[in-house]
Amino acid sequence: MKRLFTILIACSFFLYNGLHAQTTEELEAEKAAKSATLDSLTKEFKALEKQVNKLQSDVASLTDQLTPYPRWKKGVLGNVGLNFTTFSDWLPKDQPSTSAVNIGITSTAFINGEWENAFWRNSANLTLGWLKFDDRDNPDDTDEFQVSADAFNLVSLYGYKLSPKLAISTLGEYRTSVLDGKLNNPGYLDLGVGATWTPVTDLVVVVHPLNYNFVFADDEFNFESSLGAKLVADYTRTIVKDFNWKSNLSAFLSYEGQDFSNYTWVNTFSTAYKGIGIGLDIGLRNNKQEALAAGRDDNPLQSYWILGLSYAISSN
Repeated sequence: MKRLFTILIACSFFLYNGLHAQTTEELEAEKAAKSATLDSLTKEFKALEKQVNKLQSDVASLTDQLTPYPRWKKGVLGNVGLNFTTFSDWLPKDQPSTSAVNIGITSTAFINGEWENAFWRNSANLTLGWLKFDDRDNPDDTDEFQVSADAFNLVSLYGYKLSPKLAISTLGEYRTSVLDGKLNNPGYLDLGVGATWTPVTDLVVVVHPLNYNFVFADDEFNFESSLGAKLVADYTRTIVKDFNWKSNLSAFLSYEGQDFSNYTWVNTFSTAYKGIGIGLDIGLRNNKQEALAAGRDDNPLQSYWILGLSYAISSN
């Protein structure tokens, strides 16, 4: 009986090894066949992908040729940020009973026209913010809204094309605040001529070596206008699907000294599904004359950021 049991175990072992070897060989063969098929299909896919890209380029070129001039594109982009907080007898805080409201709004409207030998790009940007902080245990504490962000910018750029990527151009740009009696106090107006370069569709670079920076103000501080160079760079890109980035740098380099130069750099990041999503606006600014007018000798880097609900409305 023991001998029969031993024989059965030995047979089972050899049978298992035989079946396992056969299964491994079959799997190796199946893998090799499917790998060969995959390689073949990959080559075909790459060839088809090249054809699709070529056809897309041809269709875009033909569409461009068939689209009549002038061509207009307009739209509105924006970001609304709201933040409400309330604490009541929250003892770890130095001020245990407080209420705070933070409201931020940014909005950009644009209308761009293009002709066969010219273009005209126009945009307006408004950024406003209010902050209210109320210490309810302090009767002398103000509960009024205070301005936390305030900027208005209007730009008009006209160019005559020397080539598809290069044009001679003229630019007008106006910047000011609008709240608390700050409208045109100070206000900045740049007027200049030079060249505009568009190396790719979504990048516009303006270089105007002849530009006059007019400064208007009613304050006691003596703001100075001056002659200089104007540099503007505007870039828009879809980083991934439904996630967009827009960057705008506007700089004036005075020929009369660094104290009269200034720049503003604004970046907007937004997600959008059917025009609605989350947006983040970040603004940086440096202006020595504004710092001196505010009694600051260190000329700090001015900044703001607004995170909130974004919206986009556009039409061609």
